[in-house]
Amino acid sequence: MPITVQSLDHLVLTVASIRATIAFYERVLGMAAREFKPGRHALHFGDQKINLHEVGTVVDPNVRHATAGSGDLCFITLTPIEDVLAHLQAQGIAVVQGPVGATGARQRLRSVYIYDPDENLIEIANEV
Repeated sequence: MPITVQSLDHLVLTVASIRATIAFYERVLGMAAREFKPGRHALHFGDQKINLHEVGTVVDPNVRHATAGSGDLCFITLTPIEDVLAHLQAQGIAVVQGPVGATGARQRLRSVYIYDPDENLIEIANEV
């Protein structure tokens, strides 16, 4: 019998600079940074978190190919996309694409795409 996965607890994002990443995600996406172990940081939002792994820092012996800028993440927001666009403009964040229609895990999305400091592709979306 196969394993039944219930939910995603966290993911790990490899970054060039923990400090720059925390500043971006707090300022642009309103996430809260927390140190969960000495020298280990995570970005919290809702019931989820993103653990941060800085390039060149060995945090676990099982990490083999940690590369900054290889992420592609989608965040659902209740903030209307028009307000998201206004906030991004006020923060000086260039929109790569959008608003455009996209397909989400639960339903259709209306999305805008930006890059974080490591050029991870960040999708910010409303479910429609």
